[in-house]
Amino acid sequence: MKYTEQAIVFNCADCRLIGIATQPETPAETGVLIVVGGPQYRAGSHRQFTLLARQLAGQGVASMRFDYRGMGDSEGDMRNFEAIDADIRAAIDTFLKHAPEVRRIAIWGLCDAASAALYYAHTDTRVSRLILLNPWVHTEAGASRVRLKYYYLSRLMQRSFWTKILSGKIELSKSVGDLSKSARSAAKGESSTAAAPSDPRHGSPGYIERMLDGLKRFQGEILFILSGNDLTAQEFVALTQRDKRWKKLCHSPRISSETVKKANHTFSSQTWRGQVETRTVQWLASSGKSI
Repeated sequence: MKYTEQAIVFNCADCRLIGIATQPETPAETGVLIVVGGPQYRAGSHRQFTLLARQLAGQGVASMRFDYRGMGDSEGDMRNFEAIDADIRAAIDTFLKHAPEVRRIAIWGLCDAASAALYYAHTDTRVSRLILLNPWVHTEAGASRVRLKYYYLSRLMQRSFWTKILSGKIELSKSVGDLSKSARSAAKGESSTAAAPSDPRHGSPGYIERMLDGLKRFQGEILFILSGNDLTAQEFVALTQRDKRWKKLCHSPRISSETVKKANHTFSSQTWRGQVETRTVQWLASSGKSI
């Protein structure tokens, strides 16, 4: 299907924001708003957002991707994912003006953009679906538990690791020290109520609880797409297995999850990006409401 791409300048709190609307000749009723995770801009890593938008348009789905305040070519001070509700709302307002055929919105977000989508979605009845990739739920203890389970255990099973140890290419004392540090951090068992990354730019205390609240309040359908080789994705999976509240919600019939095997955090290969594009289109077409 033929499509057009149009650069758009729109306002949010007296700042000019830059977006790109990609529209097929006959758009479906559900359009996709692509929210960037920081620090990125509207093209995405490896041009993933650009390629996704064009793939969607080829299947009759309009989309808009944009730089929120302080990101890419948009004006304003830099901010993290916890402070972009107004940007998302302004982008949806603008998107619907430029694509009047679109009646419902699906938000697509990777990493902390997925977290931002969970903050926002329940506040806007126009949002009916979420497509969330490798949601950001990082804490020091959570990351340490994942490193112990997926990294150190895997390394201990690798012949190459022991070969390097015996040849002196790996400093054993340093490796033991790193392992010990991760074990101590993992043993803290911190509550997600107050948990936060050590760098406040990546989330303030309690941000995971606020994501959980957003997940409870949003009544639309959700698709989680997770990378098979990514500590961020593994930290999210571990949270949904360890925390009974996340576990219960993620088993809801309106929530589904898929894993792209071997993919890294940003789906850097053409094959992995293609799998994400295909699954996004298929899920939009097969979920409860028609596209």
